[in-house]
Amino acid sequence: MKIIQLQLYVLICCQAAVSDLVTDLGSNVIINCDLDENEVYWILLKTADPPTVILRSFSTPKSPFYHNKTFRKKYSVQFKHRLVINNVTADELGVYYCMNTETPLKLSNSTRIYFNEPVQITECQNQTQWHIIIIISGLMNGLLIIVVIGLVKVFVVGNKRSSKRTHQLNTDLQQTQVIEQHQDQLQYAEVDFSKLRRNIRSSQINSTYAALQLPKS
Repeated sequence: MKIIQLQLYVLICCQAAVSDLVTDLGSNVIINCDLDENEVYWILLKTADPPTVILRSFSTPKSPFYHNKTFRKKYSVQFKHRLVINNVTADELGVYYCMNTETPLKLSNSTRIYFNEPVQITECQNQTQWHIIIIISGLMNGLLIIVVIGLVKVFVVGNKRSSKRTHQLNTDLQQTQVIEQHQDQLQYAEVDFSKLRRNIRSSQINSTYAALQLPKS
């Protein structure tokens, strides 16, 4: 309920003095709070949006209380409730207020943040798109190179295996021919040996016959 009251109060008092703070995209911004209070709220007001309570700051070393956990990465607090915005983007553009937490409610002078040149946002987006395109193109080229290298390796290994197989087949064929030649020679030697045995038997028979023949008177 108290947060709703704060938002309504900001809507009513939004006619307070506004100071402009020009910054660049991605820079860090520090906004001062001109209220001398122990505790304050930091509130962001955007066009056509209800006020957003960012955090509650304390004068003691106590850590600020964030009304949304996502604000921890973007906002922080320094001495005397000074609000620090890290890496400003288009989402942080708007009017900032600090307001006390006790009654009567007090509202500081507001600070409006905007970029030096709105065209920079478009240029940055275009540069980001080009960077993405370049990165994707580099990845695709790298992948293509890897595929080509793999195909070359497969082709070279296949040729080596094919040449080894051809050489092995030629070697086997030569060995087969040598074995066949040896077999032919062995068969021829066997035939010659059989002839030799017949000759030996014939000579033995003749010699035996001569030995048995009686001498003539």
